[in-house]
Amino acid sequence: MLVELGHFALILAFFVALVQAVIPMIGAHRRQATWMAIAEPAAITQVLLIGFSFAVLTHAFVTSDFSLRLVVANSHTAKPMIYKISGVWGNHEGSMLLWVLILALFGASAAVFGSNLPDSLRARVLAVQGAIGVAFLAFILFTSNPFERLVRPPMNGEDLNPLLQDPGLAFHPPFLYLGYVGLSMSFSFAVAALIEGRVDAAWARWVRPWTLAAWVFLTLGIALGSWWAYYELGWGGFWFWDPVENASFMPWLIAAALLHSAIVVEKREALKSWTILLAILAFGFSLIGTFIVRSGVLTSVHAFANDPERGVFILIILGVFMGGALTLYAARAGAMDAKGVFGLVSRESALLLNNILLAVAALVVFIGTLWPLFAELVFGRKLSVGAPFFDAAFTPFMVLLAMALPLGAILPWKRARLGRAARSLGPALALAVAVAALTFAVQTGRSALGPVGAALAVWLVAGSLTDLWLRGGRGDLVSRLGRIARLPRADWGKFFAHSGLGITIFGIAAMTAWQVEDIRVAEVGESFDVAGYQIALNGVEEARGPNYLTTLADITVFRNGREVARLFPEKRIYPVAQMPTTEAAIDNGFLRDIYLVIGDAQDGGAWAVRTYIKPFANWIWAGTLIMALGGILSLTDRRYRVAAGARKDRRAVAVAAE
Repeated sequence: MLVELGHFALILAFFVALVQAVIPMIGAHRRQATWMAIAEPAAITQVLLIGFSFAVLTHAFVTSDFSLRLVVANSHTAKPMIYKISGVWGNHEGSMLLWVLILALFGASAAVFGSNLPDSLRARVLAVQGAIGVAFLAFILFTSNPFERLVRPPMNGEDLNPLLQDPGLAFHPPFLYLGYVGLSMSFSFAVAALIEGRVDAAWARWVRPWTLAAWVFLTLGIALGSWWAYYELGWGGFWFWDPVENASFMPWLIAAALLHSAIVVEKREALKSWTILLAILAFGFSLIGTFIVRSGVLTSVHAFANDPERGVFILIILGVFMGGALTLYAARAGAMDAKGVFGLVSRESALLLNNILLAVAALVVFIGTLWPLFAELVFGRKLSVGAPFFDAAFTPFMVLLAMALPLGAILPWKRARLGRAARSLGPALALAVAVAALTFAVQTGRSALGPVGAALAVWLVAGSLTDLWLRGGRGDLVSRLGRIARLPRADWGKFFAHSGLGITIFGIAAMTAWQVEDIRVAEVGESFDVAGYQIALNGVEEARGPNYLTTLADITVFRNGREVARLFPEKRIYPVAQMPTTEAAIDNGFLRDIYLVIGDAQDGGAWAVRTYIKPFANWIWAGTLIMALGGILSLTDRRYRVAAGARKDRRAVAVAAE
């Protein structure tokens, strides 16, 4: 009975979303306040109904209700509780239910926290959110029903994909969906602004918090997925340019460009058309990512489903919303003229360069991701586009972006003197060059990637510090530091975000350029040297986990005769799913990771052992966390909360009336 109530709540949510999509939009057009007011209770009701439906599905997984086809296909009584819960979204149907729940949650948040928005704009934003909800609720109900019953329930389930039975994968999809779906708010604000014909500084202040929140969630989601791939798959890498990895990276790049272009709209009343286009494309790339993950048109170890019919449905949704929004954009973009003077050397020009580099980088990833599909459809050839293409085509734009960021951040608005700004960054540049030279001297005989990465990292961090120092103004050291400490949180957020990018760049460059790999066959009791470490294989035994069998190796790592770590890499087999997984053992360190993988048994009782020494590996994820921290700090700045601009405008009107 509870399952039927959950299914009924989902159906009811579809009709509530339909009301939310239609009536407030008509009310905004006719300026009827009562019709527009329906948007808020509809948005709240929708999230409550979908939340109840999601809670029912979670209850079914937790209690192992094998009368549901979805629970049978993705759960098992022997599975640990955390994976019973994460199994709710570890499949196509359940993950789509989480998708629409987050969509409804964002809509309800806009209804609750957007009370200071103009009534017509809020009604239109919530109506567009409702229309997106209608589309995806229809997709779930007609093609991906999570509440489908079985006539004869089995005694046990088929288990969750073993690759998903990991804490990293338990939290990675929800964060990604919060980012994907959060960009729907930017899309809704853009479409509402196009309908109203109003894009101004206040609109930019309203749209930035939603975009920033989505960008933060995407940053954390991508970082979690990268970290999981690093320690779980046993390949020793953190990024593989997989189509599904790219599907999340493209909207991240576009969202970053949107954040910077919205600043120009807010400060200079320029780049309005471009900012609206980015808001549309950011959500468009999220929908493209959804299509890639769920259509099966591209092969990926991350894909949720392989059903062309579902892919066609998502493609129709993509066509309707992107086609409609871009048509509306084409009709209205000409009316969004820039008001401010756009100086050739100015901060707005630097932000435009930032946007161009990010947009072109996203285009490179898009072409590389979809080119195999295009080649097969048009030329009838099966091609694969891998890391060499992406590394060669994508990296130059990121290098240029890193070089431009510190200089652009300290340029003043309207008109700037390039020489004066460059002189301010002289110490940062000198330090970056010195670090590059030192790195090149130390790493004799290796590639230039290490020195370049080190120089860019120092340039970004030192440039961000220089920006803070200049914002402290003149005066003695104590008073200047006091002013720096009292800077708005958005300024500190920018510092952490740009510095985090520098740290991540250094981690990627250092690990790629300087890692040491050793693959060999070792006998029990044998020790061998790898990059100054002594690796001793003490033994290998068979063991049993909660729902898997494992081959567990015992390996001790020494350096100069002193024990550094004792590690236990595993090879697991999940009997229910009949699927093996590799569990790398990692000794994490500030300056390096020791990464060990046990392979298959060899003739004579020996074992294949892979050893990696990975310098500065954890700096990659530390940098992403610092970037996310920067976004969170900016979100806490009162100036960028929802409708802060509206409150300011309202106070100004009250003062004028007095």
